[in-house]
Amino acid sequence: MTPRRPFWLNRKIDFRRMHSTEDCLSGLGIHTVCHQARCPNIAECFQNRTATFIILGDTCTRGCAFCAVSKGTPMPPDPNEPRAVAEAASRLGLRHVVVTSVTRDDLPDGGAAYFAATINRLRFALPDARVEVLVPDFLGKEESIRTVIEAEPDIFAHNIETVPAIYRTRPGSDYYRSLAVLATVKRINPSIKTKSAILLGMGETDEEVKRTLHDLRTAGCDLLAIGQYLRPGAANLPVARYVAPEHFEHWRETAIGMGYLHVESGPYVRSSYHAADYLPPDDGARNEAM
Repeated sequence: MTPRRPFWLNRKIDFRRMHSTEDCLSGLGIHTVCHQARCPNIAECFQNRTATFIILGDTCTRGCAFCAVSKGTPMPPDPNEPRAVAEAASRLGLRHVVVTSVTRDDLPDGGAAYFAATINRLRFALPDARVEVLVPDFLGKEESIRTVIEAEPDIFAHNIETVPAIYRTRPGSDYYRSLAVLATVKRINPSIKTKSAILLGMGETDEEVKRTLHDLRTAGCDLLAIGQYLRPGAANLPVARYVAPEHFEHWRETAIGMGYLHVESGPYVRSSYHAADYLPPDDGARNEAM
């Protein structure tokens, strides 16, 4: 039986707050994770004129039970996407740009070349902006990981999503392969900050969460997002439990104690939520917040 949604998860989406950002994105033919994943933070982020862009189309070749993104056979990638993302980021005046994608197991490199092209386009259009990429696992192919690394993103993110015992909800994915992606980044270029995210409330135990945070840190993960799983639709995995806000603070303190450089932990936290806060500002405009 699905537990009753608690009072601290009563955020409503005010679509009136989204028009300015939606107007900026109109006509570019690009997708955002904000819409595709039915993110509960969409109104806040769009009001602040920020968005997380999805490249490689809008159809995923995998079917995670907790994800709202469309699954199926995707169309060939649009070669115009890198330019369109750079144009959208320029229109919004972003100082920290987050680019993610659907999983494309149908492509030989998993779409790595498109990530690299998008990073390069963003560097040209917004030389002072930071660029964060949230990538799929590329089926563990080191060549694909290296392709993205060589484009020098400021943050290389790959989400672990949940604990090993619940990976059955992620057909085609592998917990240890995801850890290896982050470890590979650090082996190839230790200076790039790595990031991951985990959602709570899908049936995991506290001991499993602690072990996963430890595994991520051992793999070299620097930055971490911890949020509450919220069922995006009736066809998705039911919520097993709602985690109290004070428990999220416990996990933040636990992760900081493990050596993470920055941790965001709360019911509405998602990987790209307040993404500019994960790296401290420095003297250059490139590291200013959005």
